[in-house]
Amino acid sequence: MPATTLSELLKLPAEERAELAMALWETLTDAEREAELALTPEQEAEMDRRWAEHVENPETAIPWNEVRRKLRIGE
Repeated sequence: MPATTLSELLKLPAEERAELAMALWETLTDAEREAELALTPEQEAEMDRRWAEHVENPETAIPWNEVRRKLRIGE
């Protein structure tokens, strides 16, 4: 895709960009989605490590509303 086309698409209002993103997503087959979203072995290992840590110490989890608040205020 030419860079000018992409830069023009990025100027669309948020609603139109979201609509375009959904339309593009829906053109992918299940196999294409799986292939594009596949984790690397390193990513899988990290997910497994984090899950095991959470199972062992669930009290260390941070609620989503607190994470979101911290992201908004830049802590």
